[in-house]
Amino acid sequence: MAQANAIFHYGMKLSDRIGDNFRLDEKQKKALAKLGLATVRDLLFYFPARYTNVSEIKLIRDAAVGETVTLYGKISGLKTKKGFRSKIPMGEATIEDSSGKMKVMWFHQAYMAKMVHDGQTVEITGKVAESKYGIYLSNPELKETAALPIDTHDSLFTSGAMKNIYGFPVYRETRGVTSKWIFHAVDRAIKAGVLQNLPDYLPREIVEKYKLPSLATALVWIHMPKSENDAKAARKRFAFEEVFFIQLARQIDRKEYETNKSYAVYSDPKDIASFVERFPFSHTKAQTHAIGAILADMGESSPMARLLEGDVGSGKTAVAATAAYAVIKNRPDGKSFGNLQTAYMAPTEILATQHFENFIQYFKHTGISVGLITGSGCRKFPTKVASAQEPWTNISRAQLLKWVANGEIPILIGTHALIQKSVKFKHLALAIIDEQHRFGTAQRRKLVTKEGFAPHLLSMTATPIPRTLALTIYGDLNLTLLDEMPAGRKLVATEIVLPTKRDEVYEKIKSELAVGRQLYVICPRINEPDPDKELALQTKSVTEEAKRLKKSVFPEYGIGILHSKMSKEKKEDVMQEFSENKIQILVATSVVEVGVNVPNATMIIIEGAERFGLAQLHQLRGRVLRSTHQAYCYLFAETKSEKTAERLKAIKTAKNGFELSELDLALRGAGELAGVKQWGITDLGMEAIKNIKMVEAARTEAQSIIAADPVLKKYPLLSATISSRKLENLHFE
Repeated sequence: MAQANAIFHYGMKLSDRIGDNFRLDEKQKKALAKLGLATVRDLLFYFPARYTNVSEIKLIRDAAVGETVTLYGKISGLKTKKGFRSKIPMGEATIEDSSGKMKVMWFHQAYMAKMVHDGQTVEITGKVAESKYGIYLSNPELKETAALPIDTHDSLFTSGAMKNIYGFPVYRETRGVTSKWIFHAVDRAIKAGVLQNLPDYLPREIVEKYKLPSLATALVWIHMPKSENDAKAARKRFAFEEVFFIQLARQIDRKEYETNKSYAVYSDPKDIASFVERFPFSHTKAQTHAIGAILADMGESSPMARLLEGDVGSGKTAVAATAAYAVIKNRPDGKSFGNLQTAYMAPTEILATQHFENFIQYFKHTGISVGLITGSGCRKFPTKVASAQEPWTNISRAQLLKWVANGEIPILIGTHALIQKSVKFKHLALAIIDEQHRFGTAQRRKLVTKEGFAPHLLSMTATPIPRTLALTIYGDLNLTLLDEMPAGRKLVATEIVLPTKRDEVYEKIKSELAVGRQLYVICPRINEPDPDKELALQTKSVTEEAKRLKKSVFPEYGIGILHSKMSKEKKEDVMQEFSENKIQILVATSVVEVGVNVPNATMIIIEGAERFGLAQLHQLRGRVLRSTHQAYCYLFAETKSEKTAERLKAIKTAKNGFELSELDLALRGAGELAGVKQWGITDLGMEAIKNIKMVEAARTEAQSIIAADPVLKKYPLLSATISSRKLENLHFE
């Protein structure tokens, strides 16, 4: 140990590999790699998930009969059974910490034994009881935890490392590296002086303006806070800077895109009004506002970058069609470019085809040509060989690309194929990206031509997310909300269904299926858990539920399945069969939330509804809001929790998905929002998303800096930090 200590006391640097200063066995090396910890710097920026106050910790050996205690330990022996005489359902387990073991019993709550798996680290709170068989914890609450709090009787405390500290830091751990090991390593690094003379990458004026601790101070306070205020100040600093750096990267992207030239699109208000009047419905005020904002943006010679966010059925496609019409009919200064063109990208072939068919209806009176390009083939409208069933014709890919290149086809709809090198536009003026969250900076650069021309960009999404998150994730886009639904649109009849009412709902559904309607069934998981390897909540799985429904509930109807592990081609085939009513019931995971439009599907069952966020439930429900027929949504909930029941009731009263996403943020927390992990934001950064003032402050500071110094010449540390954090292409996965 003396040799290792000598290394750490006299030679440790932030850039050092962890193994250069700490003796690691193979398990520790693998565990650190799994956690993404390679250098001493990584260790210091691996923040505690929470803090546990010493007064809350109780060792099993100190728990007394009659008192309510909170214990931390490894749980094992999980099983369900029935009472020997009473026959009541029961759950049983054993909790173990460094001081001993204790039996755990759940009476009338056998399902609690399926909440976690053997060997899981848990926090468990309940009353200590006693029977002739010994002491046990009666009907306790149970919560998984990433790590055990550092043992108060460990030598760590006798060495003085944790003296005068507000709380015990609890780090997310993995097999091979414990929370306690991480704290020891951080403590040694700080004592070795790695924070001495550490430069702060945040500009001094920002640190002083928002009263943030310096970088070195914040790192000490977040790992070893002497008070609750220290911990809060450190977390505020790092939450602010994470949003700030995302905003900086976004503003840099935006500034770079705006350096390109674009076609200034001048639109005739009377011509636009005439086009809009031909729609089979009246535009809402929100749609009119959105069209006005988009046309104003496109009137500039620098490219537009705008996000149009609206619920399913709010009319985003109609807004996009109007923008495309303005582009195509444009004649700047009385001159013609041939035709200015629009590219409309959709995430799936099915959705691209649906948009193509919608655009045929929107443009059939204009004489404007519309093309479709997907992996399955190419189509063109109008055609001389049209029929009532098919007003378009199939054409070769080569012919379509030729017409696009010479400007004869002004609107081209398709999948990612649109940004391939083989697709060349004559005058691409507008790119519309529908539900394409993967469309990041790299893809956007592909739209820029060699002449430095870039099309106006309109990105659209039906994913309802809180405004603070939208401002952060889409910081380089102007945000427009469609928060109204078209007049006369029927609301989805939504019902929260308890287990005892399941059969009644099935009878209602059968009557709808009998008259030709179709049904979605959404399940939280793909397959059943392996009982020998995994204990889990008894949530429905796609594979088993499809079998059960076919055998016992709807034997006379065709049933298909859809989930994320299927190939793209298989998904497309299944959705095609469903859209053509070759199968009447589709059992799927939430993979159907985006990019599905089957007007005849007017019913949806969501199993385990309590496991989904409110905004996600709302978006899933929107799948059946595609026709003039009455639509039905049945939320099958297994929970008995009043809090969960109240949360689910909100979906029946909320006006739109935005309202529900904000409610989700307030009730469940940022870390519980659907898809958060895919956005690349840490839990600490997500804390900032709850604070609109913090998000707006970070956004304002980033905009101010980039406006004055687009390439960060005056801020080399900021530039280096952005590069090291790889924030340039932060986007949905």
